[in-house]
Amino acid sequence: MEQLFPLVLLALAFVLLIVLPSRQRKKVQAKNQALQESLTIGTPVMLTSGIHGTVVGLGEGTVDLQIAAGVVITVARPAVLEVRTAAGGPSASGTSTGIGDGDPIDPTR
Repeated sequence: MEQLFPLVLLALAFVLLIVLPSRQRKKVQAKNQALQESLTIGTPVMLTSGIHGTVVGLGEGTVDLQIAAGVVITVARPAVLEVRTAAGGPSASGTSTGIGDGDPIDPTR
């Protein structure tokens, strides 16, 4: 029985260090895949770099985002971190006053 204890500890360490993180990684990948498939034109999104924009075009591996009036950038699909919901403020309707743009503490945003 004494000889089995180190093997049990080794097996437990394997499960904790290899198997559990692997399962978590698969869940995150499935969530990201679902996010990529849910992108449609007009969806407000945030990139991994913190840039906010609206999807105006979809390619096979790219997304075209409008980040300001007349400014469209093309990014890789994996750069999309999350889908944002439109806020109820004046900037959500597309008529931004320019006040508070870029200030994360500004309550008018």
